[in-house]
Amino acid sequence: MKKKLLSMAIGAMTLLSLALTGCGSKDTVVIGSKDFSENIILGEILSQLVENKTDLKVERKLNMGGTFINFEALKKGDIDLYAEYTGTGLTAHLKMDVITDSDEAYRVVSEEFEKQFDISWMEPMGFNNTYAIAVTREAAEEYGLETCSDLIGVSENLVFGAENEFFNREDGFEGFCDLYGLSFKGDPKMMNVSLKYQAIGNGDMDATDAYTTDAEIVKYDLQVLEDDLNFFPPYYAAPIVRNETLKNHPELEEVLNLLAGQISDEEMTELNYQVNVEQTAVDQVAKGFLESKGLLD
Repeated sequence: MKKKLLSMAIGAMTLLSLALTGCGSKDTVVIGSKDFSENIILGEILSQLVENKTDLKVERKLNMGGTFINFEALKKGDIDLYAEYTGTGLTAHLKMDVITDSDEAYRVVSEEFEKQFDISWMEPMGFNNTYAIAVTREAAEEYGLETCSDLIGVSENLVFGAENEFFNREDGFEGFCDLYGLSFKGDPKMMNVSLKYQAIGNGDMDATDAYTTDAEIVKYDLQVLEDDLNFFPPYYAAPIVRNETLKNHPELEEVLNLLAGQISDEEMTELNYQVNVEQTAVDQVAKGFLESKGLLD
């Protein structure tokens, strides 16, 4: 009986040891993501890259929730890294005013996150998922629209519509029209965000707001206009990592920075399209992207 109890005690201690080793293990990094397709895709890309280029194991905590859930998890050490956006870092986490210069915005978030949170920003991955104005292909061709300034003198012929929030933001409809000196045809259409692409696809309006990497841009063959006066703030994506994690695994910085400048707006849009429209599995999309860039051994 004593031998049996001793054996059971040893077994319990072994299981406890294994459990503790698997939780916060020094050879494991935990990668999180927000709860929308683009960020989940980025989380999977980061996970596969780390698995391929290092000896570290990766625990995925993808689709965790919104911005603040991920950021709190990062600060607490529940995750080691996730993909964040410069505009979000600046306005949501640092509570600072918008900075329209992308390099300056990145410099500020990098320095302040280091000081305030002991978190490092890796190099931006290339794409800028910010607001933009998109028009139908027909409107773009009829009026020769490539930039937002091209709307001057012709916007009176175009119907504009967007989700309700776009009309209540400092970086939204009124500010945009004031800066560019625009007046659209009739009153703008206000609707639920889920309806705006359907509305422009059905021809109910000619122009709308968009995020520059939305899959619907491809689905509805929309022309995204260049924000040539830099009205909309930059939202460049980059991995952000706890400094304690980088101290324990210094090789991560070089590996994560292999993605620097590797994803254009068009490429991120295509990845979103594959997941949201074509319903391709996220892991397949991530692997295909990394292979296309020659980033998998």
